Order: sequence, then structure tokens, then C-alpha cells
Amino acid sequence: MAIPEAQLNTWTGLGAVTQSRDTYATIKRALEDNNSPYHSHSFDTFLQGSYGNDTNVYGDSDVDIVIRQTSLYYYNIDGLSDADKANFRRDHSSSAQYTLHNFRRDVAAWLNQQYPQDFDASGTKALYIRQRNNRRNADVLVCARHKRFLSYQSVQNQRFVDGVIFFPTSGGEIINYPKQHSDNMTAQHQATNSWLKPAVRVIKNMRNKMIEDEMLREGVAPSYYLEGLLYNAPPNVFNTDWQTAIAGCLSWAVQTDKSQLLCASRQHWLVRDNQNTSWPTADCEMFLAAAVDLWSNWGKPRRRWI
Repeated sequence: MAIPEAQLNTWTGLGAVTQSRDTYATIKRALEDNNSPYHSHSFDTFLQGSYGNDTNVYGDSDVDIVIRQTSLYYYNIDGLSDADKANFRRDHSSSAQYTLHNFRRDVAAWLNQQYPQDFDASGTKALYIRQRNNRRNADVLVCARHKRFLSYQSVQNQRFVDGVIFFPTSGGEIINYPKQHSDNMTAQHQATNSWLKPAVRVIKNMRNKMIEDEMLREGVAPSYYLEGLLYNAPPNVFNTDWQTAIAGCLSWAVQTDKSQLLCASRQHWLVRDNQNTSWPTADCEMFLAAAVDLWSNWGKPRRRWI
């Protein structure tokens, strides 16, 4: 038995919009305070993740906030011709003095001062502010601008893909493209006559139900990858009703060659092994198997996987 239309329709709803908006506004004001130790350096702040992309559901707890250093940028010139690399090095002969390491240190010290009871810097990627009163939990990703150059003639004549870079405390680097992700999700949402984002919320609620029922482990299907999966779904599966749409998405996802799918940013592969920006193949397949099980056996006792 498929999941009933009424249940799917319930799962399309947005979760905790006002509280999340207010949490972002409060922390954004703190981050942009003129008294912060990093205020003299250029930066911007913006939302990413479920709340930033209007795919949040009831039960989502964290508001994902980005503070991006723009007074310097990191770069990749591997794709340039030898002539363009020489042009780039001609114009960029010195290194910035105020590095991302300095920026993260100062942001962490400032947030610890602003939220002394609720601040936690133990995470490997983001700084964390615990909920209090009407404020929700928040992750603050401290990053810098990253440019992947496509061509470089001069400062006035260059092409690049604009992203963010951060350095997990566990080592290595991660480069992502949250603004492209958001813009492409919105464009595809419009191309599907506004079906895409509610469909993502349905899939996320299915994921949460599978975790609750011990059919799926926590962390196997992050929201970022679920958004990317449905971003790739053919627009024509979104048409008559939610049962048809979600069944169509699952059927397509099971059968398609997932190794050829791109993330919603269109800058990374969606499903790849041993890449810190991609969904491991086994996790993707585990999620889809559990989702098909949930869909096909709704209302029946199900085999627990964990």
C-alpha cells in the first residue's frame, strides 16, 4: 500500500518558519556587530541549508548560517592555460595577512562572548549555538571566498566560479557552492510549477520517519543530498498528485545511473565514493531501498535495518 495522499500532503508543509527567521536575524546582528574583532575586514553573511532553500520540515532543529570572509579569497587555477596562469601570477604576487584561520579564531571568540552559555566550538566544521527560549539551534560556518578560475586575462577580464572554502578541524579542505545550489533549486522549482521544494519536504519527512522507525541510520541521507537527488528528477514526474509525483521520483531514482548526477550547484558529482562533497554510493542505495520499503509497505510491520 502506497503512502496515502493525505499523509503526503501533510508532509509538504514548511516547519518553524517564524522562529527560524528570527533566529537568523538575531545571530546575523551579532555577527555583523561593529564591535566584533573582525569588523574591519570584509565579510558577508547568508543562510544556507534547509531554511535558506525553503525545504525545512517540522523536526529540523538547526539554522545554518554562513559568515564568509571576502577580504581575501582562495583559488584554483588548475583549469587555466599556461598563459592565463602567468597572467594570474603577475597580478597576484603576495599573500593575504589576515587568513581564514585568523578569521575563524576571531568569529569563535566573538560568538563565545555573545553566547557564553550556549556556544560550542567542538564541531569539526561549524561553530554551534544551542537553542534558548525562542532561539533555535544554529550552526555557523566560518569560511572564505573561493574562486575556481575558468579564464584570466587581467583583473578586469576574468571568469571564475564563485564558492566558499573552509578547513575542517579534522583536516583537509571543503569547497562548496551554496549560492549556486540555492539559485538552481529555485530555478528548478519554477520549472516544475512549484512542485520541487514541497517534494523535497516530503522526502525529508519520509527520511525522518524511517529513522524514527529504525529503518535507516541517522546521517545516511543528509538533506543536502536529498535536495540534489530531487533536483535531478525529470520535471514531468511532478504533475497530478503527490502519490504520482513521489512514486515517480522514487522509480526514477532507483533506475537512473546515479553516477552521472550532479549536485544542485552543478559543481560536484552527487553520488561518488571517497569525495567529501559527494554522497557515498552505499548510503544513497541504502536510503532508496528503505524509501521503497516504506512506500510499498505503509501501514504494515516493517523489517528494522538497524
